[in-house]
Amino acid sequence: MLNEHESFLSTAEESAEWATATPLDPPLRGVAKVGNMANVRVERTDDGGFRATNARGAEVRIGGGDEDGVFTPVELLLAAVGGCNIVTVEPLTAQRNKRLVRLEMTVQAEKVEQSKLGPVTVTYDVELPSEDARAVFEAVAKRVHEKYCTVSRSLQEGTEVRLELP
Repeated sequence: MLNEHESFLSTAEESAEWATATPLDPPLRGVAKVGNMANVRVERTDDGGFRATNARGAEVRIGGGDEDGVFTPVELLLAAVGGCNIVTVEPLTAQRNKRLVRLEMTVQAEKVEQSKLGPVTVTYDVELPSEDARAVFEAVAKRVHEKYCTVSRSLQEGTEVRLELP
């Protein structure tokens, strides 16, 4: 079974068409289906810290900006934006035989109010395998950012956050 980060396309022709950003969207294969639920559990630990875990056993420590070895909630949000983009861009460029020699990014945002971020900026740092890979990388990265990164799209469109109390 494919996951949301595996190939969107099934043929080389569809890949070439998609990378050049044709007006018609490609058929999406392997993208998480609408209605799939995502969830994590966030809890206070015995040592007074906090941790988020998922059903697959992954864990991340959460804390304040003055603590070593933890992510702040804002850093996790930025990591989610970067992670969503990068894990989708990587297989799509590789599938087009343009696997990047180096693929990194910095994701940053400034607080504009006590509890609100300003625009989130994603800055890629890549080493291309060849100059002709630039067009493929740019088309894929733009398309992923605009249409296929669930995290970025949710932030851009203002997803509702609901509070449920016991």
